[in-house]
Amino acid sequence: MNEIFVGVDLGATYIKTGCFDSNLKLLAKTSAPTQAEKDANVIIDNIAATIEQCITNAGLSITDVSAIGLGCPGPAKYKDGIIEAAPNLPTLNNVPIRQMLSGRLAGKTIVFENDANVACLGEFTTGAGKGINDMAFFTLGTGIGSGIIINGKLLTGPTGNSAELGHTIIYPNGRLCTCGQRGCAEAYASAANTAKRAVEAVTAGEKSSLKKTFDDNGEITCKDVFDHSKAGDELAKRITDETAEFLAILCVNVLHTAEPKRIVFAGGMIAAGDILLNRIKYFFDEHIWNLKAESVEICFAALGEDAGIIGAAALAKAKLK
Repeated sequence: MNEIFVGVDLGATYIKTGCFDSNLKLLAKTSAPTQAEKDANVIIDNIAATIEQCITNAGLSITDVSAIGLGCPGPAKYKDGIIEAAPNLPTLNNVPIRQMLSGRLAGKTIVFENDANVACLGEFTTGAGKGINDMAFFTLGTGIGSGIIINGKLLTGPTGNSAELGHTIIYPNGRLCTCGQRGCAEAYASAANTAKRAVEAVTAGEKSSLKKTFDDNGEITCKDVFDHSKAGDELAKRITDETAEFLAILCVNVLHTAEPKRIVFAGGMIAAGDILLNRIKYFFDEHIWNLKAESVEICFAALGEDAGIIGAAALAKAKLK
């Protein structure tokens, strides 16, 4: 009998769900608003309803499902199925989400993991990491999520909170990060902080074509920075280079820590294309040691927004096995 797995990517804005067969072939997918401002019970009801709708769209029922994988923001007590601190989902903090969700879904097995780890597993299983055994993964958005695969296995650590590479400190006593540390890579090189650094430069009086964008819109986005960089604006080019260099430093650090064969970047920021990727590679070569030649590949992700649901389903499949 063909086993059925469901993968869920829980975000602050949307719940994305996919139904897969035993070969991780997508049978159906759906999404629905998370309603992050609501009570925990409402959010968990929304997750359950989205799962049930996805299963129905695939022509199946909950009894056909073998296991369900759930990717959530952390940190968390993953073995206990409890989110400890989700800044954008505060009503879920310290809630036994795995147990409550299973109770709404006929007692089905729920596997619970960090959302960046789940996306990493998705890319490793069927995307940019397919065919290799060792991979590092960064997703660039409001923050920097990350994951590491070693010998085909997801690195989770004793409490499930390892591989938080976005919170590697690259500047001691540097910019304040939302995590409470100072000088984190995330505080410099995430999409949100790339845009924030541009706003700071423009409002401090630096000349740039981004000034008109800021005056017209009241904000500067990360996309604006890259677009103006491509057009030749010097400030935008400098911000782009700084972000690329910060990300290259992360690549050097993870190479020396885990020696991945491939380093994969995902998230909305990779829409910048070669102007970002080529500069990351350039600064990687500038910073890496000269003791031996390195053959690590640095590339963009292949699965887009489906990485989370694919990885969550792969997680469920691995748990069942």
